[in-house]
Amino acid sequence: MSNPGTEALQVRSSDDVVRVRQRVRALAVDAGLSLVDQTKIVTAASELARNMIDYAGGGKTVFEVVGSGTTRGVRLTFEDKGPGIPDIPLALKDGYTTGNGLGLGLGGAKRLSSDFVIESKVGLGTKIVITRWK
Repeated sequence: MSNPGTEALQVRSSDDVVRVRQRVRALAVDAGLSLVDQTKIVTAASELARNMIDYAGGGKTVFEVVGSGTTRGVRLTFEDKGPGIPDIPLALKDGYTTGNGLGLGLGGAKRLSSDFVIESKVGLGTKIVITRWK
């Protein structure tokens, strides 16, 4: 496997969400994730990138292949300077939405990830780091 290092992509439009999905899929294949795990991390990434556009007007996604030997994975960081999330536990509940969606985005992304960390400050933005391990 080549070592792609850390890459970043600004996410401001639907076309950028497509680019995020494509890059995540390529890294997941490179890291040796199964087709199921590839699909899970791509779906989670798509949801989180879309949320950055819908709720924060855009942001940045950082891509990394992490681990060594047989313990490999893909780590993604989604960071925005949006309004922040005032109640993270509520935002993670299925059915809760502040927009027009189904309210499955954050909780779904968490379920699709091996590791999920969210930090948010009202008025300053949100940072979500997800990892899917092989």
